Amino acid sequence: MHTPRRLLLAAALCALPVAAFAQAWPTAKPITLIVPYTAGGSVDVNARLVAQRLGERLKQSVVIDNVSGAGGAIGVAKAVNATPDGYTLVVGPDSAIAIGKLVNPTAFRFDPLKDLAPVGLLNTAPMVLVARPGLEAQTFADFVKLAKAKPGQYNYATSGVGTVLQLAMELLKERSGIFVTHVPYRGGAQIATDVIGNQVDLAMLVSTSAIPHVNGKRLKALGITGNKRLAALPGVPTFDEMPGLKGYDMVSWTGIFAPAKTPPAVVAHINQELNAVLQEEGVRNKLMEQGALPGSGTPESFGKFVQAEYARNQKIVQTANIKE
Repeated sequence: MHTPRRLLLAAALCALPVAAFAQAWPTAKPITLIVPYTAGGSVDVNARLVAQRLGERLKQSVVIDNVSGAGGAIGVAKAVNATPDGYTLVVGPDSAIAIGKLVNPTAFRFDPLKDLAPVGLLNTAPMVLVARPGLEAQTFADFVKLAKAKPGQYNYATSGVGTVLQLAMELLKERSGIFVTHVPYRGGAQIATDVIGNQVDLAMLVSTSAIPHVNGKRLKALGITGNKRLAALPGVPTFDEMPGLKGYDMVSWTGIFAPAKTPPAVVAHINQELNAVLQEEGVRNKLMEQGALPGSGTPESFGKFVQAEYARNQKIVQTANIKE
């Protein structure tokens, strides 16, 4: 009779420090938000945009820590190995969270589905397939005909092996039954210039990079990877609209994660404030200027999203035999 009571009392006593800690957080010290890339890129810019407002809402400083290297692996690993106390978070992009381990397991030694606690979806952004000005195709259907007539003679560029850009194109190739050669660049700065100069046939670009060139008539847009048209490119169809490609939907995304075993109450608190920040008109406008959509939802819904992305990407990587 006494044993169950003792067990219940012990469990209650063990729970007290966690509850007290969650209630006190985040008064002890500033929160570190790791960005696994160098300063100035889109992930860094969006992280700083959110960090400032998040800090104001939490009444605690949120300090950006740029930890670049190995395609984001080093920065994410630092978060994985941090104390799970709510004072270390990481901005995790799709490539580092849901692709990297599948393509380069040597660099990505952690398990993103087990070693991280999803906090919230920061933003999503579709990609745009663009073509060089001299290509004899005005639509994606036109290009499919060209590619089937000359298998392997056309190429496409992305910012690297194992990026969401490559996976989006490889899935498109599989669904369309075409063979197009991948030309990986080290970063994306030169890609648009080379496609505009007719040195590369196609490129899969993030929307923020594609929009000014398409609207400036320097590149032809053949399709959008998300399931909704972009307000900045209303005349460009989604692939989901095209015959034979119904259900095609891939977006680039970024989310915030904590080390696994971070107290759920702390994760829920951060998620609540993040959602509030993402509803602010100034934040939403700045994200949408880049062709991105503000994220939202619970930690649980974000976790299910990440799991689904990982499973889908695993199939693409295996089918296309993508390795770094």
